[in-house]
Amino acid sequence: MNELSPRFWKIFFEVYENLPRQGPGNRTCAARALDLCSELRESPAILDLGCGVGAQTFYLTELTTGSIEAVDNHAPFVGVLQAAAVRRKLSHRIHARVGDMANLVYQPGSFDLIWSEGALYSIGLRNALRICHGLLRPGGYLSFTDAIWRKENPPPEVKAGFDFDYPAMGSLGDDLAVIQDCGFELTGHFTLPDEAWWDDFYTPMENRIRELRDKYANDAEASAILGQLEAEPDMHRRYSDFYAYEFFVARRPLAGSVPVNFEGNPQS
Repeated sequence: MNELSPRFWKIFFEVYENLPRQGPGNRTCAARALDLCSELRESPAILDLGCGVGAQTFYLTELTTGSIEAVDNHAPFVGVLQAAAVRRKLSHRIHARVGDMANLVYQPGSFDLIWSEGALYSIGLRNALRICHGLLRPGGYLSFTDAIWRKENPPPEVKAGFDFDYPAMGSLGDDLAVIQDCGFELTGHFTLPDEAWWDDFYTPMENRIRELRDKYANDAEASAILGQLEAEPDMHRRYSDFYAYEFFVARRPLAGSVPVNFEGNPQS
């Protein structure tokens, strides 16, 4: 996908706007990550960055009693989330808006928990973590997922696929180092299981692509774009041992606490 058709993004969103979620994840993983936020205050103020259509936003309404600011830069995703919040009578807890993660409107120290599944990389992980650090109250938590390499020297097809969207993608150690460098204390991390890729993301994606293949049966350009999109789940079937999504939970240290390194020793 070195050169995109002018119609690529239109068809991309025609696929993605109709999916339950826009990246890997599930409720079980969200609950596990939330369990790592062991000292989260009651009824926390939560910021969901890159919320998409809000699958994880609704998980957070079930798993906490907090209020949630949900932000995404794609207006149709936000519209879907807003409509779903109304249907579920959750508009008093979910406030969804179109926004840019790099230029947020919130005051420093506004949140107890910042949540972001598969989105922080889009403005650079280090930049995103610095922004999140400033928006968290001391003692607040950051829970996010990020794509990482599990093995060196991935096949060219895999490397090219990630280079298209995430050329700076690193290893687990790289992400842990960025978390520490940005002033967070690591609480824990775990790898998303394969069902978190398929149940609510790749399987619905393949079903949606099949629907659109019927719609665009006589449109060679659109069919070619659908083929490009279809290559992603197919690549995962063949090469998922080379990469993963990791769920990280980190904490902004309480005022006056001593930062520690990943072995639990005080930093000099």
